[in-house]
Amino acid sequence: MHTIAEGEISELHVGLKGTMNALFLKDLAAKTHRGLSGRIEQKRFAGGRCFGYRVTREFDAQGDKIRGGRDIIPAEAEVVRRIFEEFCKGASPMKIAKRLNAEAVPGPNGAPWQDTTIRGHGARCTGILRNELYVGCLIWNRQHFLRDPQTGNRVARMNPRSDWQVEEMPELAIIDDALWTQTQTRLAAIAASPTATALRDSGFWTKRRPQHILTGRVVCGACGHPMSAVGQDYLRCTRAHRNGLCDSKASIRRPILENIVIEALQHNLMAPDLVKEFVAAANAEINRSRAEETVGRDQLASKLAAVERQLDALIEAIANGLRSGSLQAKLDQLEAERAHLIAEMAAPAPSPIRLHPNLAEAYRQKVAALRDALEDEASRDEALQIIRSLIKKVVIHARPEGGCEVELIGEMAKMVEVSMRGPETQKAAL
Repeated sequence: MHTIAEGEISELHVGLKGTMNALFLKDLAAKTHRGLSGRIEQKRFAGGRCFGYRVTREFDAQGDKIRGGRDIIPAEAEVVRRIFEEFCKGASPMKIAKRLNAEAVPGPNGAPWQDTTIRGHGARCTGILRNELYVGCLIWNRQHFLRDPQTGNRVARMNPRSDWQVEEMPELAIIDDALWTQTQTRLAAIAASPTATALRDSGFWTKRRPQHILTGRVVCGACGHPMSAVGQDYLRCTRAHRNGLCDSKASIRRPILENIVIEALQHNLMAPDLVKEFVAAANAEINRSRAEETVGRDQLASKLAAVERQLDALIEAIANGLRSGSLQAKLDQLEAERAHLIAEMAAPAPSPIRLHPNLAEAYRQKVAALRDALEDEASRDEALQIIRSLIKKVVIHARPEGGCEVELIGEMAKMVEVSMRGPETQKAAL
């Protein structure tokens, strides 16, 4: 490798320059962090703007911009006070978010209000209700970021409280100390409640495998957003339930919906008449493709035979004493072409796979076996994954007269794959 600045790149450049660049970046990060810390000491902001404040336009005597200043936005400050007051009166973050969205009150950056925006994260002190700037206390250096080597994403990690930098800025306070104390007391009581304690002790965040057939597959027919669990067995639109951004009131019990979907998988999505047409069209396409592959292999065999005849003629000419540079070049070219044709001929022959005419009945029998396997703990996980692979999306449409209409969208390729499994494969899968 050659560069304009360094010329030819050798092992010395890779080792030495790489080390120097790594040290430079580390030193640059330390200097940047030190500069931001100095700005915080001057009671100036070193990060982005939070809800309730705007960036001030200030200039020094020389006309240079003074950065890091903030002013209170009166309209947004009123919203912040309202959130704190309603929460202290017993309203949940979800209910507050719904009210704000119903009144078309813009949230941070103009986005709709979410309950998580208001509640935040307890350990990281995020969210409206946990932002100490609203009581006139600027906190910086609460966390640092690392780069995940596998995904390349930034991952936040909390710093020890001894590393936090705190500056008092009473001129930016939006709420008083009494309201702040009352809010934090209620947040602490909620965190210490038996329900929250049991939820944390369950370690739910470690349970990544779907526990139900339709986890992550059910969406609202009105807005297209996922439907989530409400209570123990009911599913409802997330936007309608959490922040009131959807008018759909449809809800459905999970066990009933799962039975409907499995019945539809077994009887509706592989209707015999439609499957018959699909099998005929698929077999015709497969036959056409296989015929083209067979013709291609025949052509390769003919080319290989022609090349071998030319090679035999050249070898005989050389044996008879004919010598020239062009003859040797032609010989090398033909030998390379023969090696390439032999490699192509060594590829596997066209597969004799065909779709069975009775595909629909075979599919129904396999789905019935999968349904029975769901009742067995030993085979439940594998059967659950196979059935989930058949489902692309389940759309729930609310009817004006009441009730719901269920639309099931399946994965045709997976259905064919399941129906074509033999007994041994089916048993291994389960």
